[in-house]
Amino acid sequence: MSGDYREPIRTKKDIIRKLATQHNLSQEDTKNIVQGTFDAIIDALLVNERIELRNFGVFEVRHRAARKARNPKTGESVHVPPKKVVNFKPGRLMEQLINKKDEPEESSPTATEAPLPPPADSNPWNSSS
Repeated sequence: MSGDYREPIRTKKDIIRKLATQHNLSQEDTKNIVQGTFDAIIDALLVNERIELRNFGVFEVRHRAARKARNPKTGESVHVPPKKVVNFKPGRLMEQLINKKDEPEESSPTATEAPLPPPADSNPWNSSS
């Protein structure tokens, strides 16, 4: 794959446009693939409450207990019912790439950190390359 995978992407539409261009697909086909991927993640969370995507991260459903809270306007105590929330923990590669972006260029990995792969024309999320 060619192109810098770090170009600004802010919406699902941006993802669709970029993938369609990179893979010579129609935007409609790409939209169906991207939406299908999101739907599969949601379905997995509904059934398993956890989905692990290697080199990307882990989505997990967590249970929040009922609690007492306070209305900030009135100060009145209110009951907050229990609920489920989705938590995301980024994978090691994603964290390394995100943290590398914030570091100065001269810094080098410490002895305990694995060096980052050099930027390439291929997508680092694709393990088949």
